[in-house]
Amino acid sequence: MISRDIYLERLKDRMHNGSIKVITGIRRCGKSVLLFDIFGGYLREQGVPNDCILCYKLDNIRSRKWRDAEVLYDDIVAKSEGKERCYVFLDEVQEVEDFSELMNSLSQLRNLDVYVTGSNSRFLSTDILTEFRGRGDEVRVYPLTFAEFYGAKGGDRDKAWDEYHRFGGMPALFERQKAEQKAEYLKALVSKVYLADIVARNRIQYPDEMDAIFDLVCSAVGSLTNPKRIANALASVKGSNLSVNTVRRYLDQMCDAFLFEIAKRYDVKGRRYFDTPQKYYAADVGLRNARLNFRQIEENHIMENVIFNELRVRGFSVDVGIVDVTETEGDVRKAKKLEVDFIATKGAEKFYIQSAYEMATQDKLKQEKRSLVKIDDSFSKIIVVKDNISARIDDDGIVTVGLLDFLLKDLNFDFM
Repeated sequence: MISRDIYLERLKDRMHNGSIKVITGIRRCGKSVLLFDIFGGYLREQGVPNDCILCYKLDNIRSRKWRDAEVLYDDIVAKSEGKERCYVFLDEVQEVEDFSELMNSLSQLRNLDVYVTGSNSRFLSTDILTEFRGRGDEVRVYPLTFAEFYGAKGGDRDKAWDEYHRFGGMPALFERQKAEQKAEYLKALVSKVYLADIVARNRIQYPDEMDAIFDLVCSAVGSLTNPKRIANALASVKGSNLSVNTVRRYLDQMCDAFLFEIAKRYDVKGRRYFDTPQKYYAADVGLRNARLNFRQIEENHIMENVIFNELRVRGFSVDVGIVDVTETEGDVRKAKKLEVDFIATKGAEKFYIQSAYEMATQDKLKQEKRSLVKIDDSFSKIIVVKDNISARIDDDGIVTVGLLDFLLKDLNFDFM
């Protein structure tokens, strides 16, 4: 079984907190295994009896009767009656009619600790917690990080990276040995599961255009864009007259289903956000690559996307940094905006991070450091390079570290 220690700890931290634990994330990323096998196994190791762990897999044909909210509620009450505490696991809870009403009813029973997962666009929508009227506590699950993938794969790190940056971290890939099997699985997930689900849930009027938007964003992960640019690209490539508002709505629906996440631009010195443009990153690089038929696997862009996802898994909020500077070119002073790939923030922690595929020359090193040396606060500054190098710190206090060490390091990025 693949270890998902980060999420297990987050579930353990939320035990008995009075809220319903809502396990969200892109479909097929391992939510059910996390709940039933990993967390359930932990409870049993702690001595919780089996009859105090009430499990319902609601997408199973034998579970049809439990899809009636009142029948399911009555069964849970009956099985938990007289017990000091029971843990309730509801998998694919969206299969229950009026499931939000069920959740609110269960949250009023003091002897229950309730955990739910779901795998369709309606459940995965970011406004699901509002349906629980403030009683939900979300645990977001992502596809496998490189550390999780490598922990299961083992062997040579570089060979593992070669596979990971091509096929990504969907757990079911371990059940498929050949490259063509992996590719077909990922392609089917995108077209027959994710996009089909969004079309059905949102009653998309222009599914072909939505597919094209998905492809455009996949092709440009990590590049600045906005709905207007995408609408213009659609008009140029497909002759589409889709409005900017419709493009914006389709993008939001893809993000609600966790296919992409947004990184907004943040002015480091001015301490303000820019509304547009912004960057989109794919939830899983393998899904992105498969959608593009593995034609655009530029490792520098993939590396940047993987770093973004790694930061999100570790619980950081992530922005794109902008640093305003004035530089002299010849005899002319020019104002410029320099970019910091990522500003990663979690509570009082903050890191400025550059993703640099290679720094073979001093000019390249200087270019990557330009924005970082202009930031005059005391937070850590890191340049991540593809080369396998030991972490080093320079006279400007900037740490340079190899990608695989960065991805396999402990949570606080303490490299020195």
